[in-house]
Amino acid sequence: MNFVFQLLSDFPRRFFVLISLGCIALLAFGLYLQHVVGLEPCPMCIVQRYCMVLVALVAALAATRSSRGAQLAASGLLVVLCGFGAFVAARQSWLQWYPPEALTCGRDLYGMIENFPLQRVIPMVFKGSGDCSAVDWTFLGGSIANWSFLCFCGIAVLSALLALTAWRKN
Repeated sequence: MNFVFQLLSDFPRRFFVLISLGCIALLAFGLYLQHVVGLEPCPMCIVQRYCMVLVALVAALAATRSSRGAQLAASGLLVVLCGFGAFVAARQSWLQWYPPEALTCGRDLYGMIENFPLQRVIPMVFKGSGDCSAVDWTFLGGSIANWSFLCFCGIAVLSALLALTAWRKN
């Protein structure tokens, strides 16, 4: 375990760059699935995309900073963002495993935001709809939501280790 902490301690900025590039690659693959394969994202998918964009931006910003305090703060923020993204992905996975009795097509996220106040949109997004419970694509038996959950958890663990390493150095 000391080897891991030593590696993270020596090259924290490189790990932030890897996190950012990994997120960009995942977002690019999501856009490929949407625009080339023809899969339409549900509201929960879009929320996960926004979380992934924020994770990529925070990690890229942390890669430009060399101070341990900035890296510690960025790592903590990454853990929080990944926790939220993992929560949304876990909720969508649960909807896929136990779909609601009445499947409705629901509205897209932008349509909900345009037609309802924000305090009504957020519960509607997390309630999910028929399209949130559909499994249109799988890889190694996991849906997009399952893989998204694993990616968010992996980034959160790496960010927590980076935070712990930065904290131990101060």
